Amino acid sequence: MASIKIADLPTGPPADLTKEEVEKEVKKRTERIAKLHQQMVAENKNSLLIVLQGMDGSGKDGATRNVFGQCAPYGVRTHSFKKPTDEEFGHDFLWRVHKQAPLKGEIMIFNRSHYEDILIQRVHGWISEERVQKRMAAINAFEELMQFDNNTIVLKFFLHISKDQQLLELQQRLDDPKKHWKHNAGDWKEREYWDQYMRCYEDVLNWSTIPWHVVPVDKRWYRDYLITDIVLQAMEGLNMQYPPLKE
Repeated sequence: MASIKIADLPTGPPADLTKEEVEKEVKKRTERIAKLHQQMVAENKNSLLIVLQGMDGSGKDGATRNVFGQCAPYGVRTHSFKKPTDEEFGHDFLWRVHKQAPLKGEIMIFNRSHYEDILIQRVHGWISEERVQKRMAAINAFEELMQFDNNTIVLKFFLHISKDQQLLELQQRLDDPKKHWKHNAGDWKEREYWDQYMRCYEDVLNWSTIPWHVVPVDKRWYRDYLITDIVLQAMEGLNMQYPPLKE
């Protein structure tokens, strides 16, 4: 398999595709995803794990809202993995993650995920390269366990934003009063490590057993267009049925 080079990947849509063309299609897809989600809950045989990773400002919250916003609140959960608590530090790094794995019949969305433990920690040199390799192997085993032992579809999305677009997104959090709540001075500090993050993300993309979907996000409508397509195809492929009436 060819090695993925992030620098070679686009961050925007193809020139012949416009927002007006895709918005109606996205709406149809999200409605269909919601109906399939009801079947997933009712059938209680499969589950779906959505992993959203990307730099600050890449639109993880918006993707969650726009793709799954039509789904009924039951059977959908979201979790964001931030700095571990003292209790979490006292266990292996996947201990806190396994507790959030989806139940059968559930869609679970990781808005920042277990990959934080080999991204931010590696960028800042808080763990050794040997530990990075060991953790990556553990992540691959963990994801395969969910997929093959619990009928969990694992869909991983790298939200690929350009450095220029990230600057605009972070600046909006300062300029727009409605986005002040999103502002975090630490995001600007992490931006200084852009090149190191891209190198680490590139390794994650290439070392993963379950492949990633690289989604250009400079135009958020194109992000939604791609993610809804991938999610819908995966859910349609389950051929789910409503269970029969119990006698």
